[in-house]
Amino acid sequence: MDQAADKEGGRHLAAKLEKRHEAGIGWRQKVPLQLQAKWEPAPDRRDPVEILIEQGRSRIPELLPVRYARMRADAFAFLRGAAAVMAADLGTMPATGLCVQSCGDCHLANFGGYASPEGTPVFDVNDFDETLPAPFEWDLKRLSASLAVAGRVARMAEDDCRHLVRLAARDYRRHIRRLAMMPPLDAWATRIDLAGAIADVGSRKIREHLEKRLATIMKSAATHFGLVEAHGGGWRIKEKPPLVRHLTKHELNAKRAFASYAATLQEDRRVLLQRYHLQDVALKVVGVGSVGTFCAIALLISDDHAPLLLQIKEAQESVLAPHAGASDYDNHGQRVVVGQRMLQAATDIFLGWTEAPIDGRYFYVRRLKDSRLADVGARLEAALPFYAGLCGRTLARAHARAGDAVAIAAYIGDGNDFDKAIAAFGVTYAERAEQDWRAFVAAIETGRIKAEAPAA
Repeated sequence: MDQAADKEGGRHLAAKLEKRHEAGIGWRQKVPLQLQAKWEPAPDRRDPVEILIEQGRSRIPELLPVRYARMRADAFAFLRGAAAVMAADLGTMPATGLCVQSCGDCHLANFGGYASPEGTPVFDVNDFDETLPAPFEWDLKRLSASLAVAGRVARMAEDDCRHLVRLAARDYRRHIRRLAMMPPLDAWATRIDLAGAIADVGSRKIREHLEKRLATIMKSAATHFGLVEAHGGGWRIKEKPPLVRHLTKHELNAKRAFASYAATLQEDRRVLLQRYHLQDVALKVVGVGSVGTFCAIALLISDDHAPLLLQIKEAQESVLAPHAGASDYDNHGQRVVVGQRMLQAATDIFLGWTEAPIDGRYFYVRRLKDSRLADVGARLEAALPFYAGLCGRTLARAHARAGDAVAIAAYIGDGNDFDKAIAAFGVTYAERAEQDWRAFVAAIETGRIKAEAPAA
């Protein structure tokens, strides 16, 4: 009887696995791989500048010129800040029903290296402000466009840009297939060992450059990024104008956000947090896409004078929501935290959100990180192929945690047709992103929008 039951159970599990595989094949028939290659602007495509202006209405007005100044730098900087524009474009395309908890803003510079809670350097998706359930290919297309645009900014030939995207798509395809064949717990626990990945780089020059950068990052984190200084017998956040400065009119919001957030932590971590005491708060201008949202850093000090830096960041509605549907969470801070915990292999132990809106804004809190190795990849042409493959594998690992790897792998298939399709999309959309950037620059020059660097 036991053997018969075991066989019956095995057949039942095999049938469930086959059903998931067939679901992926079914979506390939509804949305053929060739369709993933195509993109053209919809006849009623909205003006990208108008989308950015509309988005800016919910942001801190005095920081909008800073945001636009950063986006003016080049087409890659524009793409980083124009997640809402690309989300609207993706929403017009045929899409699979193979949904995952998407990153939502999966461009090259939103991957990065940081230390796990155990102090091990890992590489992972590192920004979740736009996270939301959505078709898996939207993340991959956002990554593909960013690689193609970064290649163009680095003055690479179009064939080389296409090759970058194919590397990312190929490594995504191969890795999602490997993960689909693993037991769920094993797949969930996989990480991208950053030191090991760098050691595998074929070019000695690039490898040494990246190893040096990694060492700098780990040292910077250990010394609190140079943001803590002694003051009046105590400690405070060191100002670094114009990016980090004390502004008392916003300080109350940050303190209230911090007080509300502790209740959302696991009890053991709340006990740990209670050993630190809030000492100082300062505003911090961050990233490109996030500029204009409220962001602060809080300095906490333990009784034995050990510092802890936490980042308090506003969470607004995801740019994907108008196209993928509203979040199940009314609290956008909670939405971000849930998405990050689902997608990241090594999540910050202090990650939490504020329970209630503060002055109409939602917030989440995490340890301060300032360690995006992907910035090197975006600026160093020789390192881009390494980053392309690394980001592809990393995204596959995240999607395997947050979606059905079996169905996704079945949809993609064994051959390279999917790689070619994603590469074709990336190169095509990169051309549109450059056109949008030029229109954006023209809007600045005509005074339609204002761009200026913050005063030091």
